[in-house]
Amino acid sequence: MTLLTSWVQSANTDQSPFPLNNLPYGVFSTRGLDPRCGVAIGDMILDLAAVEEAGLIDLPSGPVFDVPFWNEVMEQGADVWAQLRQRLTSLLSADAADQDLLRPHLVAQSDAQMHMPFLVSEFTDFYASRDHATNVGTMFRGAENALPPNWLHIPIGYNGRASSVVVSGTDITRPNGQIKPPHADAPSFGPCQRLDIELELGAVVGGANPLGQPVSVQEADDMIFGYVLLNDWSARDIQAWEYQPLGPFQAKAFATSISPWIVTKAALAPFRKPTPVREQALLPYLQEPGPMLYDIDLSVSMAPAGQAATTISRTNYDVMYYSAAQQIAHHASSGCAMNVGDLIGSGTISGSERTARGSLLEMCWGGKDPLTLDTGEQRTFIEDGDTLTLTGAAHGDGYQIGFGTCVGTIKPAVPFGA
Repeated sequence: MTLLTSWVQSANTDQSPFPLNNLPYGVFSTRGLDPRCGVAIGDMILDLAAVEEAGLIDLPSGPVFDVPFWNEVMEQGADVWAQLRQRLTSLLSADAADQDLLRPHLVAQSDAQMHMPFLVSEFTDFYASRDHATNVGTMFRGAENALPPNWLHIPIGYNGRASSVVVSGTDITRPNGQIKPPHADAPSFGPCQRLDIELELGAVVGGANPLGQPVSVQEADDMIFGYVLLNDWSARDIQAWEYQPLGPFQAKAFATSISPWIVTKAALAPFRKPTPVREQALLPYLQEPGPMLYDIDLSVSMAPAGQAATTISRTNYDVMYYSAAQQIAHHASSGCAMNVGDLIGSGTISGSERTARGSLLEMCWGGKDPLTLDTGEQRTFIEDGDTLTLTGAAHGDGYQIGFGTCVGTIKPAVPFGA
């Protein structure tokens, strides 16, 4: 597919993350507009609440865009999703007949504040990059025992906290917690000293299954509304003390950041990629009927307070061992009910090279091999004032499908009783 042209001229360039091919969904506000649904086109946002009120979009269920979340659209299912995308493409294409009617409802992105694009029902995070799992396992168990025995057979995950999922631009407070260094006789309580990122892609679930009813991998893929960038902030020293035997808890509960635009599965369809050849055959319920990963370039940058940013990682979502559809199918295989608004974290996305690793834990090998930033400063983990930015885009013929950015700045821990 090549670039589709729009009458919104800023969308007609391979430098724009939001061409007509993309049309991602978000929630925005301005000084004069309360939070409502919008779609990104070039450097503008089309106010869908106003367009709906003007009668230019009419979904079967009636008004759905005057609320600050996309869940009501998600609930209507894939046929309505396709109908909406087709209508928006028609309204914004270069030869559209209603340009003069739509133009007053465009808002400059620079004048808008972005909000959470959907109400998060539940959050589940996975551990699905083989390079990431091998790196972490090697650090803690040695190369011969790097992968747990179940890893090649099952998508490993844990249930996280929906309450601490925040939109890009939200400051992140350094967490407090119990920490026990290896040489200490007893734990202490205080600010995390080994604060980290996890570069991930989040799948936004737009469908549901009844309690007790599993879904196939294809049905799981059909349930996905779209994807966001996701940074599952991690307190590695708190995690090291608490995770046995039940896994992450407070080390992951304090914050998860997502990008403000939901990039639809339809926009990403030309970039489908298969999962890797299996060393161990998966059980039938996890086998994919077709390619369900995507060719999405991803990067992470770090900027100390008041300093320029340094790109510290570049990788691609196509390195993952398990797709989001497989993760959802496994999640529901016990009869667990998936809900509209569920958020499924891919797990840290890491490639084979140091420059392609998705966490500082891996980049700096547990703190033993510091990164040198372009400013000359060194980091093993995140310091107060540092800003971390995730970016991502799939690249087509003369266009890109961009996600925007997922940004968070670390603020000092809140003093709390020792």
